[in-house]
Amino acid sequence: MSEFRPITVFAPAKINLYLHIAGRREDGYHDLDSLVVFADIGDRVTIEPASDFSLRINGPFASGFTVKETDSSPNSSNLVARAVWEMSRAARRDPKFRVTLNKNLPLASGIGGGSADAAAVIWGMMSLWGLPLSTPWLPDLMANLGADIPSCLRCAPVQMTGIGNILYPIADLPEIPVVLVHPAKHCPTPDVFRRFMGPMRGEVDLHENLSTPDALLNEIKKRDNDLTSAAIEIVPDIAVALKSLATQKNCLLHRMSGSGATCFGLFETPEDAEHAAETITLANPGWWVRTGTINSPERY
Repeated sequence: MSEFRPITVFAPAKINLYLHIAGRREDGYHDLDSLVVFADIGDRVTIEPASDFSLRINGPFASGFTVKETDSSPNSSNLVARAVWEMSRAARRDPKFRVTLNKNLPLASGIGGGSADAAAVIWGMMSLWGLPLSTPWLPDLMANLGADIPSCLRCAPVQMTGIGNILYPIADLPEIPVVLVHPAKHCPTPDVFRRFMGPMRGEVDLHENLSTPDALLNEIKKRDNDLTSAAIEIVPDIAVALKSLATQKNCLLHRMSGSGATCFGLFETPEDAEHAAETITLANPGWWVRTGTINSPERY
């Protein structure tokens, strides 16, 4: 086994600034249209040399994983472990390392945590094995693992269409302070989509220049998250979280991300975001509330 220095890869929260459902496919998936950005809030994946592969999970949300989700074998249901074994098969190399996932993001919370973690370990393995991200088998591998993984691997603003596999890079988006609020309630994605009854919307053409906060906000205020009502039926506290953000000083936009239950608010200044987070936490001590900035994650 060749030795290497341990590497740590940041796995940032993915935020859907808007999310439209464009249609229902025969295979059961939905076609989407979404503007995806990333925050400097997230998990961390550390890869260290070892005699064989193992997965360890720590951090504030480690206890939320099932036994099968902590399994390191090829039969694991954990996206990180699945990504490791899929990469090993595709690259025809033994995964001789230990992966430690520091889980800081709530599980199944609409901010792409599992997909971001899998993308982080894919990036790390590609780097360690000297493989370019243009490797021909990589797109199919990611598609088999999950629809959000291609955008999470890019870790840059994109308009995401199809089932998440068609990505259009969006250049020069501004950094904006953000508050993430999760009301500590599980909101299963399949249940949300089952409750979504339409209407369906076509893809939108985004304005070419979204480089200022005003330009970006003016554009995304024309859109919405089509899954919000369905998610609120399952987790009514989502509506409470949205209202808690809306009533904060200098909140520029409040919305649910993905299929929930995490909501986000964009703010004028970091101080506004910090004050909002403190106020919301005091009123809801059991909630997960974090501040950061979109479009500025320290990736790899």
